[in-house]
Amino acid sequence: MKTARELAAFEARLGHSFSDPALLIRALTHSSISTEQRPSNERLEFLGDRVLGLVMAQALMQGDRKAAEGQLAPRFNALVRKETCAEIAREIGLGEVLRLGKSERMTGGRRKLALLGDGLEAVIAALYLDAGLEVAREVILRLWGDRLDRVADDARDAKTVLQEWAQAQGMAPPTYKVEGRTGPDHAPVFVIRATLPDGRSSTGEATSKRAAEQAAARILLDEVTR
Repeated sequence: MKTARELAAFEARLGHSFSDPALLIRALTHSSISTEQRPSNERLEFLGDRVLGLVMAQALMQGDRKAAEGQLAPRFNALVRKETCAEIAREIGLGEVLRLGKSERMTGGRRKLALLGDGLEAVIAALYLDAGLEVAREVILRLWGDRLDRVADDARDAKTVLQEWAQAQGMAPPTYKVEGRTGPDHAPVFVIRATLPDGRSSTGEATSKRAAEQAAARILLDEVTR
């Protein structure tokens, strides 16, 4: 059970003090510890995904009034994908305050991409229900920061860019290998390693093999082009 001090510290990192603290508690409650009297954050996650999508779609349209739908769509996907949500969740220490069952705690649940991403979406829904859309929008845009400015580059197909980089270095294309799979059959999380011929490699995880390959390629590309 998280203490009032820990929750207050999280609110400070988030930038919002909840009028209804029960909303925040629910947003941080994973299904592994939920009961009929203590519901999980899954319904909030559903709502938060939609709130985030609306805020990002509007921000992208306002930020680039000449971009066609075909340009906006991959940028949108880059901003709302689970990897991005999990990255932001780590930045604000969301994993530290997640309420998890023993099995999830023992298997590193506080670091799992899916749990962090889902948790952030649930917190966004709690923000929306607690204070309305404008407050939720303000917090979201502050947390996402300059990602909106960088999204045109981030939205590129990382596997294609990495392959082009490797070929420019005189290398064969990178290879991709499944390193692991966790989660139930209806919501798997894949871990895939991308490896260059010179041995450099990185892993990525996502809820599909294709997305995990892209995540791994993106991380490796960032490392080799620094």
